[in-house]
Amino acid sequence: MDKEKLIDTIKDYRVAVYLVFIIAALIVLFPHPGPSGLETNLQFGLDLSGGSWIQLEFQSAVVTFKTSTPVDQFVTDLSKRLNADVTLVGADKIEIRKLVPESELRQIFSENKTELVSYNQGVTKETADDIKRILENKINSLGTRDAKVYVITGLNGISRYVRLEMAGVTMSEAQEIVGKQGKFEIRVVTTGNETEHVVFGDSIESVANPAQNPPNSNNWGVSFALSPAGAEEFRQAAIKYGAVKDPNNHNLAMMLDGKMVYNAPLSADLAGTLQSRPSPNLIASTGSGDSGKNDARNLEIHLRNGALPVEVKIAGSGSVSPELGDQFKMWCVIAGIFALIAVGICILVRYHEPSIVLPMVLINASEVIILLAITTFFMQLDLATIAGLIAVLGTGIDQLVILTDEVLHEGKVPSQNLYLKRLRRALGIIVASAATVFIAMLPLALMDLSTLRGFAIITMLGVLVGILVTRPAYGHIIMKILSK
Repeated sequence: MDKEKLIDTIKDYRVAVYLVFIIAALIVLFPHPGPSGLETNLQFGLDLSGGSWIQLEFQSAVVTFKTSTPVDQFVTDLSKRLNADVTLVGADKIEIRKLVPESELRQIFSENKTELVSYNQGVTKETADDIKRILENKINSLGTRDAKVYVITGLNGISRYVRLEMAGVTMSEAQEIVGKQGKFEIRVVTTGNETEHVVFGDSIESVANPAQNPPNSNNWGVSFALSPAGAEEFRQAAIKYGAVKDPNNHNLAMMLDGKMVYNAPLSADLAGTLQSRPSPNLIASTGSGDSGKNDARNLEIHLRNGALPVEVKIAGSGSVSPELGDQFKMWCVIAGIFALIAVGICILVRYHEPSIVLPMVLINASEVIILLAITTFFMQLDLATIAGLIAVLGTGIDQLVILTDEVLHEGKVPSQNLYLKRLRRALGIIVASAATVFIAMLPLALMDLSTLRGFAIITMLGVLVGILVTRPAYGHIIMKILSK
């Protein structure tokens, strides 16, 4: 291609957009020499950088029932009988935060003239979201990088497992992160920003779920109970530091691992009660509306000292050494190079024309570069995402072959009008083909299937980058090359 045609090709908006994407991708990736060789801004998961994973199983059950007893009374009686938290999560559904065998539960229900309709081990979506948030808070507070938490939910909406993947963390460290509780403390403001200790988290005996306070209002709060000794310490500190007589100037501050998570004065009723006797049952109000509700849910987590609302047991675990991770990186690079070479050979055999092979291979490789740059913003590279990138190489070259075959007429480039007509038809075929791939991958991308999700997301992104950026540019480039 001569200089004039080259400039004319670059000026085309489709090619210009493609070049902008390539340049931006290289800037984002920022390949540069480092102590360990060529370094980039890519984030690697535990498959490629080493680390550990733990899969936890929830020791709880979600049960559907039929009863002639008033539901509130049934839930209260069942909670006392099982000595466990029992939460009504629907008109005829409860969550039992203790793993009770189905046979034993049927016997208990039968004694209470209640029918057990369905039994599923696990927790509801709301509880699973709380558990995920607790684990993410733990990981973030400990400064653990490159960690992911997946809640594995079935088609019935019940979550039975949660999976943690932590790059660069040993198995013993991962188990400590899962089991560690934070240091929770209630303090009272004295003067200025000075505070004094009231009670630690071990004085909290129980924490209720966030609820409207008062009931059926738009205000939210969290109820919790102190031990007798903790309630007396709370009372003495409130009297000593003036929170009883002047609550507005002596707020109560709740701290988790030294970070303030709640700050508010005593209510007038509670201040009056504390002057004469301890009050073990307290309510922390968090405000109204959705904001108050979200704050209440977060405060519940803090009050539990970061403990999970249900017991868990390790259902599976594993680790990858850093050395093995480095080997995986090397083999992934080799696999990608061989894939490109194989693609180039196949195209050369088909068309016997290097001027067709080179732009097809370069367009294919540049598509992978763009995808790698996109991944730096929101996901880590693991073996599944690498497999997705190699799959993009294959599907991408298929679409380029379709486009090339459509625009060629008896081995030659047709007239301009006929070329554009054939190009539009080829792009229509490619878009239809891409749509089927996109739809097929969508369920995997939406479901919490950890590694499979990364494969699906990369494949879908490859489809979008292809039909929006690289295919239109290739259609214009190949016309200019073949017209000679």
